Amino acid sequence: MISRVFQNSDDQLDDTPAQPEEYISPAPRVSVQAFCASVAIATAVRAASEDRRLGKAHLSVHMGGIAAAIEAYHTAPTPNVILLETEPGRDILEGLDELATVCDAGTRVVVIGSANDVTPYRELVRRGVSDYVTGPIEPIDVVRAICGLYAASEAVAVGRIVAVVGAKGGVGASTVAHNVAWTIARDLALDSVVIDLDLAFGTAGLDYNQDPVQGIANAVFQQERPDSAFMERLLAKCTDRLNLLAAPATLDQVYDFGADAFDAIFDTMRMTTPCIVLDVPHQWSAWTKRTLVGADDILIVAEPDLANMRNTKNMLNVLKAARPNDRPPLYCLNQVGMHKRPEITTREFAKAIESQPIAAIPFDSKMFGTAANNGQMIAQIAAKHRTTQVFLQIAQRMTGHAVTKRSRTSFLAPIIKKLQGATARRA
Repeated sequence: MISRVFQNSDDQLDDTPAQPEEYISPAPRVSVQAFCASVAIATAVRAASEDRRLGKAHLSVHMGGIAAAIEAYHTAPTPNVILLETEPGRDILEGLDELATVCDAGTRVVVIGSANDVTPYRELVRRGVSDYVTGPIEPIDVVRAICGLYAASEAVAVGRIVAVVGAKGGVGASTVAHNVAWTIARDLALDSVVIDLDLAFGTAGLDYNQDPVQGIANAVFQQERPDSAFMERLLAKCTDRLNLLAAPATLDQVYDFGADAFDAIFDTMRMTTPCIVLDVPHQWSAWTKRTLVGADDILIVAEPDLANMRNTKNMLNVLKAARPNDRPPLYCLNQVGMHKRPEITTREFAKAIESQPIAAIPFDSKMFGTAANNGQMIAQIAAKHRTTQVFLQIAQRMTGHAVTKRSRTSFLAPIIKKLQGATARRA
């Protein structure tokens, strides 16, 4: 079965190797005011304000360049960040000197210049300019400049959020999420946290053989904003590098959430954990859409049938439109090759979606069933199975990280150690 699934000429996978990608961490809650001299730059800045990474920043756009900025700040306090576009024929250094007389301490200035500018960069730095961007610019350049001001200045790690969601219920998205997270922690050596967002029916605790007393519910229902120490107490330790924020999986209450219910939790986890894997339930609500749009990377898990194909296409279209400056969401096919079940081939599925899946996971009811009943990962019961390698490929593709080589201990090590000890005693 496995060879048929992976060697069928119709089943083409997107086997592009994982490449390290630029990671832009989200900006904090800051105020940003841009003073533009051209419509093109103003348009790019307005487009950047819609980017998810500037979701907490308040960005406003004004015309008139540095002269308008100087006039405005004679009577108003300056924001956290000022974006200034240079103007032909105007001395930017003279303008910055004048701006300094009305600028509050702590305000950061980003200058958007052109290739024709002749002002030495060191002179701009001497006058307190935090960054200089050469035009013409795209919205992502503005996002990078603003976010970079804070990513470079904060002495804390900013974690990457990977959201995994099913195109349809029952496709095994949670199983994929849990195995990929375990692989990220073990093989890629990244400290990781799995957050089970299916509070009523979550299975992460079962899959990792954990029964924590506390979890995600304690964080989302508490009145105060959760801090790092509080979140640390809620985590269940699965391995040396993998922790779990489990769902209660009880029906004692109804779990209705507002759009921003989990924002504070994600923000806090980002500050301490390099990789956060979100197990997102299959539902379309304000908070699930916000969670997916706000993630750094998205993996949609689908089965090879018509309903999954339709849902995957719809989800990809919506999420691409909401994240124009991000890497497009990725998808994989799961439970491929189920006995006697008619399936859409990978080629036909990809043609309808207009992109290739990053993996096709073969159906193996015995292996996956055994793992689920034992509370183990696939790699723990079948380390050399091809599916184990598929999860590793998915982990690498989602994070852009390569496998970290683990030190191998020879079976002769205990004997050698005893011989060395004996030699040392005789000496």
